Amino acid sequence: MIDFSRFEVLTFDCYGTLIDWESGILGALKPVFARHGVAAADDAILETYASLEAKYEEGDYLRYRMVLRLVMTEMSLRFKFDAAPHELDCLADSIGDWEPFPDTVDALRRLAKRYKLAVISNIDDALFAMTARRLGIRFDWVTTAEQVRAYKPSPAIFEEALRRIGRPRDRVLHVAQSVYHDIRPAKSLGLAAVWVNRRSSRAGSGATPPAAAAPDLQLPDLESLARIALV
Repeated sequence: MIDFSRFEVLTFDCYGTLIDWESGILGALKPVFARHGVAAADDAILETYASLEAKYEEGDYLRYRMVLRLVMTEMSLRFKFDAAPHELDCLADSIGDWEPFPDTVDALRRLAKRYKLAVISNIDDALFAMTARRLGIRFDWVTTAEQVRAYKPSPAIFEEALRRIGRPRDRVLHVAQSVYHDIRPAKSLGLAAVWVNRRSSRAGSGATPPAAAAPDLQLPDLESLARIALV
């Protein structure tokens, strides 16, 4: 068990941890697939998405909207259909509609009474602004890939977030769903990390590439985090 009394700041991944991004991804892609007569299992769609997103985030920096357009372009090649021009932007255009997990808003409001809260996210500023309206609180710090011109798991985005926060690393706890994007790099930088394993009841790694790391604590959801962290 983590000693939560030593932490001043909780940093969060957003998409996958606070926002139900797998439902959002499928909600954007499956109607397109259906229009083109493509039948594909949800897991196949999500795992293909994971590999393509990681591929386009590893190279020279591109804004996330362009990353998603390239992901959709290659999706159409992988699943053998001709996407219309407007369909190539279906993922980015849908982000503002992606919903928080049912426990997110209440947990954040409760945690904000004791801790400073921050977001570290692979996103464009304009896209996050649409999401922020759904989260119900004002974060003390928001660090995006667009601001740093680097995507997690690059240490650059974590280092910039820590610089802005200005607290010793042992006073900061990172909370995230993705071992690949968040838990492994956070631990490599000396941060304590909680793995919110939103997929604990399902096989596979879904919309994130598989990876291995040792979090300080594993929990199934944010409600569990709030309950433990606020004792």
